[in-house]
Formats: sequence, structure tokens, C-alpha cells
Amino acid sequence: MSWLVLSLIAALGYGLSDFVGGLAARRVHVLRVVLLSYPVGLAGLLLIAPLAGGSLSTQSTLLALAGGVANGLAIIWFYGALASGPMNVVSPLTALLVAGLPLLYGLVTGEQLGPVAIGGAVLAVIAVVLVSREERSAVDEGAPVRFTAKVGWLTVGSGAAFAVYFVLLDKIDHSSGLWPLVVARSSATVLVLVSALVARQLRLPQRPELLLAGSAGLLDVLCNTSFLFALRSGMLSVVSVLTSLYPAATVLMARIVLGERTGRVQRVGLVLAAVSVTLIATGSSAA
Repeated sequence: MSWLVLSLIAALGYGLSDFVGGLAARRVHVLRVVLLSYPVGLAGLLLIAPLAGGSLSTQSTLLALAGGVANGLAIIWFYGALASGPMNVVSPLTALLVAGLPLLYGLVTGEQLGPVAIGGAVLAVIAVVLVSREERSAVDEGAPVRFTAKVGWLTVGSGAAFAVYFVLLDKIDHSSGLWPLVVARSSATVLVLVSALVARQLRLPQRPELLLAGSAGLLDVLCNTSFLFALRSGMLSVVSVLTSLYPAATVLMARIVLGERTGRVQRVGLVLAAVSVTLIATGSSAA
């Protein structure tokens, strides 16, 4: 059941990374945030990848490159949505797509789940929806928090792109170590650099945004590594669903740091998330 622990570590890492990255993106342009966080993440992966060994085939390299492009687009759109809209709505709605699309893909392509595990997966998706139900969001330093049409498109685009990244990562040869993440992060970093150049945002943020962006990059190493190893010991459908529970960490951090309210329905969602993890673990063990 190592995939269960790794999936939850990935969820925690993604949630914390999204919070600090989104907080920085509320203060400076999103491209200036990822302009630092992505190279920092790449440097971290380059340090630990040799320790994991493995090698990449041509097919795995191409899949990793495509996944990196999808991931780069996803994070730019996602941070853009976080910067313009309510953090505790954008993050859960993105997670709904990240959970649902790989889940459907896994089931359609033949992954077998027992009834208890399926029930847990469905409950997890419901939990994500409930966690997204917030009456209103606090305003952080005058930042706009309305869920506009633009924020909606950015949210949907980022969720779909993240799902594509996860599916492509699942298709890569398991003997490739951490090198798929290195290749993917490299292509994503190039995309970020080009985007920053076109948008004339090719400069680093100032402190404290510099620290927030760097922290997001380091946390990203943790969550992506955990997610990759979870995929290699579990199934895409359940691993993606468990990882999609990351908004719980984002919402709790928004509550503690920004004072954003946690509604009653949202708290029910957090409880259902915990129950769903138990059902998925129990159902998968039984299977």
C-alpha cells in the first residue's frame, strides 16, 4: 500500500505548493513566479535523479516532453486563475478535473476497481466538490476574488492540462527512474521562459515573493516525485483521485494565513475526503 502513502504525500505537497505559489502570483505576474519556481524545481530534480538510477527510451522521452508542455501550460493557467479568483474555489474545481478525467481514462482503458474502492473514489470526487463550496472569499491585499468567466476558462484549462500530464506520466516506462520528471520539467521551463519573454516579464520577483516562488518549486519536487512513484505501484484511477484531494491543504492554509472562511459544507467535504481515503485503502486491499 505504498502507493496510498505516496499519493497522500503528493496531495499534501501539491496543496502547499499551490498555496504559496498562488499567494506569490497575487502580488506579482504569474510568469515571474514560475520563472523562478520551475528552474528551482528542475535543479532539485537534477540533484536527486541520479540517486534513483534508470534510463529513458525514445518513446518515454517524447511522452515526458509532451507532458512537460502540458504541465507548463497547466501551471501558468492555474496560477493565473489563483491570482484573479478565489483560491479556495479555483483550486478545488481544478482538482475535480484532475481527479475525474484520469479516473474515467483509467476505467475506460481497463483498470479494475472493487465496489468499495469505486465508492471511495466517487466519494472523493464529491468531497472535492463540497470543499469548493465557499460562500465568499476574503480579499487579500486588494486582490480581486470574483469567479469571472476568464477565471473559469483558466481553471478548466489548467485542470484538463494537469490531467493530460498525469496520464502521460502513467504511460512512461517504470524503469526510467526520475528522468521523466527531469525531461518534463525541462520542457516546461523552456515554455515558461519563452512565455515570460513574450509577455515582457523576464525578471525575478522581489522578496518575499522570491521566497514564496522558490518554496513552491521545492515543494513541487516532493509532490511530483511522490506522484510518479505512486503511479508505479498503484493504478492511475485511484492515485489521481487521492492526489486530487490536495485542495484540503490549500483551503486550510488559506483559512490559517489569509483568514478565508471555511463554510459548513466545506467542512463536510473535508470529512468525506478522509472517509474516501479509508474506503479506497480498504477496497484496494480487499481486491
